[in-house]
Amino acid sequence: MDNKRIEKISRALSDANRITILQKFKKRKDCLYCSEVNEMLNLTQPAVSHHLKQLVDADLLISVKEGREIKYILNEKVLSEYVKSLGTLMD
Repeated sequence: MDNKRIEKISRALSDANRITILQKFKKRKDCLYCSEVNEMLNLTQPAVSHHLKQLVDADLLISVKEGREIKYILNEKVLSEYVKSLGTLMD
């Protein structure tokens, strides 16, 4: 993973709400819909949408439109590569 991608993901993870969203995905081990994320967090709908967009732009979440809803799936591959890249800092 190149440094630009690491930086983009790190910026996406620099907000506690976005980390909380990813933790919800890890616990769920499945997809979540925007409305479900909205119900889990004590934030306005526009704020939730903003955080989800940041995570999608960093490739940490994959969005799939299903009718009027948007389904989000955790991109485990990118998250794993990111964690592995950070691990190389310790070598």
